[in-house]
Amino acid sequence: MLFWVVRLIGLQQLSLAICWTSDCHSFETSPDFSLQGDYLLAGLFPLHADCLQERRLPQVTFCDRPDSFNGHGYHLFQAMRFAVEEINNSTSLLPHVSLGYELYDVCSPSANVYATLSFLSLPGTRHIEIRGNLSHYSPRVVAVIGPDTTNHAVITAALLSPFLVPLISYEASSTTLSSKQLYPSFLRTIPSDQHQVEVLVLLLQRFGWLWFSLVGSHGDYGQLGVQALEELATQRGMCVAFKAIIPFSARAGDQRMWDMMLHLAQASTTVVVVFSSRQLAGVFFESVILANLTGKVWIGSEDWAISTHVTRMPGIRNIGTVLGVVIKQRLIPGLKEFEEAYARAEKRAPRPCSEGSFCSTNQLCRECQTFGAHEMPALGAFSMSAAYNAYRAVYAVARGLHQLLGCSAGACARDPIYPWQLLQQIYKVNFLLHEDTVAFDDNGGPLPGYSIITWDWSGYNWTFRVIGSSTWSPVQLDLNQTKIQWPGKSQQVPRSVCSLDCLEGYHRVVMGSHRCCFECVPCDAGTFLNKSDLYSCQPCKKEEWAPEGSQTCFPRTEVFLTWQDPISSVLLAANTLLLLLLSGAAVLFAWHLDTPVVRSAGGRLCFLMLAALAAGSCSLYSFFGEPTLPTCLLRQALFSLGFAIFLSCLTIRSFQLLIIFKFSTKVPTFYHAWVQNHGAGLFVMVSSTVQLLICLTWLAVWTPLPTREYELFPQLVVLECTQANSLGFLLATAYNGLLSVSAFACSYLCKELPENYNEAKCVTFSLLLNFVSWITFFTLASLYQDKHLPMINVLAELASLSSGFSGYFLPKCYVIVGRPDLNNTQHFQASIQDYTRRRGST
Repeated sequence: MLFWVVRLIGLQQLSLAICWTSDCHSFETSPDFSLQGDYLLAGLFPLHADCLQERRLPQVTFCDRPDSFNGHGYHLFQAMRFAVEEINNSTSLLPHVSLGYELYDVCSPSANVYATLSFLSLPGTRHIEIRGNLSHYSPRVVAVIGPDTTNHAVITAALLSPFLVPLISYEASSTTLSSKQLYPSFLRTIPSDQHQVEVLVLLLQRFGWLWFSLVGSHGDYGQLGVQALEELATQRGMCVAFKAIIPFSARAGDQRMWDMMLHLAQASTTVVVVFSSRQLAGVFFESVILANLTGKVWIGSEDWAISTHVTRMPGIRNIGTVLGVVIKQRLIPGLKEFEEAYARAEKRAPRPCSEGSFCSTNQLCRECQTFGAHEMPALGAFSMSAAYNAYRAVYAVARGLHQLLGCSAGACARDPIYPWQLLQQIYKVNFLLHEDTVAFDDNGGPLPGYSIITWDWSGYNWTFRVIGSSTWSPVQLDLNQTKIQWPGKSQQVPRSVCSLDCLEGYHRVVMGSHRCCFECVPCDAGTFLNKSDLYSCQPCKKEEWAPEGSQTCFPRTEVFLTWQDPISSVLLAANTLLLLLLSGAAVLFAWHLDTPVVRSAGGRLCFLMLAALAAGSCSLYSFFGEPTLPTCLLRQALFSLGFAIFLSCLTIRSFQLLIIFKFSTKVPTFYHAWVQNHGAGLFVMVSSTVQLLICLTWLAVWTPLPTREYELFPQLVVLECTQANSLGFLLATAYNGLLSVSAFACSYLCKELPENYNEAKCVTFSLLLNFVSWITFFTLASLYQDKHLPMINVLAELASLSSGFSGYFLPKCYVIVGRPDLNNTQHFQASIQDYTRRRGST
């Protein structure tokens, strides 16, 4: 935490001394760290490695320490110097205006704060004024390039935010810095880690690596990157088997790193994502080599994926396959020659700070002064990529100045400018720099773009291959997998899953705390597995069905007695034949109405019986086709009523023969009363009316309606009538059963009557067939809920009607047509006389 010691001076003016030591003037400075110009830029670069020692005194860390030179930071340093030189030599970008710079070595937070406070001071003073309105505050510099890490950038961005001094970082990629509420003046030329995380997750998805380990480095870059990657990977259905953070003070081989290697080995994951700074990635991979963790796929973040800090380690080539995400490679034409010219030039010796100057304790690099043409640090791909980001950051500031100073006319105004004005113009820049578009989004970030690389050890030395790239938006990967050398001899893409994928139609049941570890269980019948959710089976719609272990639902088949079904054709043919026989019998009986056979059968009552059977037969047609309200109302009620009328006529006809032959002489009073009061007609009317009332009550109370039944069969929709076996139907059937028993009893009692009046055998047979058919129907209906029940119902009713016709009318039709000699008065009288003689003899 930085404490500012402030002192009230005059009208709300505070001053803060920026000389942190009493002998500031005694320090040395390299002449290459500063350049005079009309407008000054500040640059913050890590020319020396981070100082890891804990500070116990409030003194600025001195960066130029022995054996701490950082070649990567040196290239960034030279890239800014080269960019300023190019811009000053240009006649179109800032004509007649020169840029200057103040460069600082930042190897620690204290050095970073010291440098920031230095260039925030007013020109020619050692103080920073804190005013209520900073709109007209002019610090020594108009913009700042750097620093390198997120930890340093958040300090600098926070200090510059009140003044709205533009800060453009070339390597700080943390998503934290995208917050414009906290860091309104922060921009960067490296994409945010949010984009890097999306590319890493897409890379894992592309190869099906759902089960992986995740390692990050201490600090905002690694820890926030690990957090964001884990969250996004979890949302995409992936699981982190093991997660660890490399401590800031870790050393290869210490106990913490040994424990990390042990847990990493026990995690049994093939893929390890390392989201780390290059310094701590070096410590991590030294430990990997010591622990002999080989045969894995390592996926690297952009900060270390092609860094020689890692690739030069002895034994690193044996760890397995390394894939990485890197910033798209750009070259700075002339940078290498510029560095070589710097190495060949005769450099002035470091000079002491003059009294009253603002030179910093960290504007010194003695090793930079000693470079020869063959001793300078190599400019590798990683350093070139980062140097280009620093290079285009300088050009973005210059383009903002170009717009702010009105340089389009060929000359620039030399008016005083304020940092907040320049910040507004930098946000608006959009230009091409060596065929690369330089622009910033609302969060101050560049247009994102990454390359996907793999390490290549096919030669003697390490190199890398670009195997793909990412595009926005939407985020997509374009990969060439054939360039990847996988671990092992098979050269197959390695698996990294906790559980193998389930078969089609099987859903995942999570075992433990990780969604990627599961058992496979088939979906129940009536459900299916939607690929959008592999962990639960979805129920099919009402009109659909699915067998067990299904991946989709199928339309249910509608079931009813269709007119075209072969069984329906047989039933319809049989019923039509019965109707024709009934019609034929009616015509035959009408033609022979006055013959003894017709009169003995009941005379005109026969037509009522035939009409009742015909009505029942017509009701059978309502069982065919898709049920409707009229057919549901008619199909069973009409049959019950028609058959009740037939049975009533059959019963009363047999009963009437009993009265004539057995009770007319024994009980003459009853016989005469029966005849005079038309007992037969009255019985038929009352009996039929009772059945009619039962049917009307049935239709009113238990109204059969067309319905779609889904519960009986999973794959079928049974189109039927509701209340098919309701209490009304049972009452009507029971009443018909009672009439059948009565007719059976009366017919049986007539077995001793004259031969021409004795139909006991035929009627008994027909009634027994009626009983059997209905007993069979009710048995099947109670035991089975079958789709063929309507067909069985039709068969039962058809059997009842056919048995009634064949048992009663068919023998009489045979006599009328086939034995006309028996259809005369003499034959019937002879039969009665024979019956009388037999009775007399008994």
